[in-house]
Amino acid sequence: MRTKHSLRFLFIVLAMFITSAAAFAQIGITVSFGPPAIPVYEQPICPADGWLWTPGYWAYDPDFGDYYWVPGTWVEVPQVGYLWTPGYWGWGGGGFLWHEGYWGPHVGFYGGINYGFGFFGVGFEGGRWQGRQFFYNRYVTNVNVTLIRNVYNTTVINRTTVNRISYNGGQGGIPARPTPEEEAAANERHIPPVAAQVQHIQTARTNPQLRASANNGKPPIAATARPGEFTGTGAVPAKEAGAPYHPAPANRAVTAPRAAPPAHASELQPHPAPAPVTTGNPKVDQKYQQQQAQLIAKQNQQHQQLAQKQEQDHQRLTQQTANAARLQQTEQQHQQQTQQMEVKHTQQQEHLQQKQQPAPPHNEEKPR
Repeated sequence: MRTKHSLRFLFIVLAMFITSAAAFAQIGITVSFGPPAIPVYEQPICPADGWLWTPGYWAYDPDFGDYYWVPGTWVEVPQVGYLWTPGYWGWGGGGFLWHEGYWGPHVGFYGGINYGFGFFGVGFEGGRWQGRQFFYNRYVTNVNVTLIRNVYNTTVINRTTVNRISYNGGQGGIPARPTPEEEAAANERHIPPVAAQVQHIQTARTNPQLRASANNGKPPIAATARPGEFTGTGAVPAKEAGAPYHPAPANRAVTAPRAAPPAHASELQPHPAPAPVTTGNPKVDQKYQQQQAQLIAKQNQQHQQLAQKQEQDHQRLTQQTANAARLQQTEQQHQQQTQQMEVKHTQQQEHLQQKQQPAPPHNEEKPR
């Protein structure tokens, strides 16, 4: 019994730690104005075989009310066969919300953002796994062939719109939506950012020169050869800003902090019953009411199913007396599963509401 209670306590401590780390990584923060454009910079040379590129992005610091640049960097892959799906800023709920990146067997949706170096908005063209070895596409990645010989050259045509916009949706944002393949990738087993990546973000946050208000969208450290190494020959400055930088007015530079995202589906409140709808057409109102009720019932059932699965994971790890690292990884996966489900449910409800919008009348008299 003591072992079981100790593991339960450890779960709680780890959940608190993960929630804190996730909040630091922008999860649960809505920003009222979008991030600057992606700056122009060169990729430092890959430091070792088995390291994959994670592109730079603009993070947000609520303490300073400012975006700051997290330099792109090479990271040792945490598991053979896994690839990195970058995070992205997306419009929703009246502001921009950060969607955390992750490691997984396939590259998922990252907002259609053109991060460069193989991440051109859809998928990844900087290399591929062959068995247990990663082969680098030298056309888009900077690799020293005297040290790394598992390379190939395939021309990549960048089919995305030529811009460096750094957010999805909202006014002026990238209009991309996830494909069925990207949605499937989002439901696969994931590994959250590794410790080296978390430390890399913390180092960037503490550097005043990386704040957008200080560098005007042209960070002095745009990329690094290794996580956290912000000095030396491996630290690469930006060549130029991706677009003219326009600081947000003081009255807009305010974040709307949200409650920390639930770590488990069991913490979610059931979706409430649909509110009455009156469009003037009783048949249309009744049909919409039925569709909404069916959707809410289905979503609440998915809440329960995920909560049961996560509880089974806890019980299994308790019986196995898993170590702290395995417990932490499981808690991170549970939090990611819960957040992804809530985002999906919100999108489903918004889609249903859009379908309910009345169509313009067809019998209007044309202006003379």
